[in-house]
Amino acid sequence: MKLIILDFDGTLADTAGVIIKTMQATIRELGLPERTDGQCAAMIGLRLVEIPAALYPECTIDGDLYAQTYRRLFHIFNTDDAVKLYPHVLETLNELKSRGFILTIASSRSRASLTDYITKLNLTDTISYVLGADDVKDGKPNPEPVNRTLKEFGIKPDEAIVVGDTVFDVQMGKNAGTRTCGVTYGNGSRESLKDADWIIEDFGQLLDILDNK
Repeated sequence: MKLIILDFDGTLADTAGVIIKTMQATIRELGLPERTDGQCAAMIGLRLVEIPAALYPECTIDGDLYAQTYRRLFHIFNTDDAVKLYPHVLETLNELKSRGFILTIASSRSRASLTDYITKLNLTDTISYVLGADDVKDGKPNPEPVNRTLKEFGIKPDEAIVVGDTVFDVQMGKNAGTRTCGVTYGNGSRESLKDADWIIEDFGQLLDILDNK
């Protein structure tokens, strides 16, 4: 294994609170039917423009308008202390980097937002390559983000692993032919991650998986 492709939201950082608050505010501002926090949380991992169709399959809602409204409101809720790394993430990333693994991120978050978080959370020295939602034509579960990353480093699918907290991450990796690892502490359930090659409950357990590969 040479390359690790990481999800961001719900895998590296706990962003659920600020995302759900922003989604609920967006729903209210656009006058959309109410949705529970759980229903909103299930949308994490999709690109913003794709959320209305998934959250309201019975309606026709302008995805671009939803995304624009969400981004504007996000700045209100995204306070300096709103997002933190999950336990053992930073030390595990540093250890993986020291072992020679290439660490990258493939996220459904916009590149600007992603880059801002990477800087604030002191990940710039460990992450070698980043793809946000606006860097690809087709997002998760389409394999494009993984394929782009593999091509960037000249690495074969069987030399890479995708790590994420949702079924969209697992499907993306499977569709690209990589190994996959689901994390249960984020926004997905163990049941939703059942097709992953491995499932872990703590990010530090990734070291154990890679020790045996």
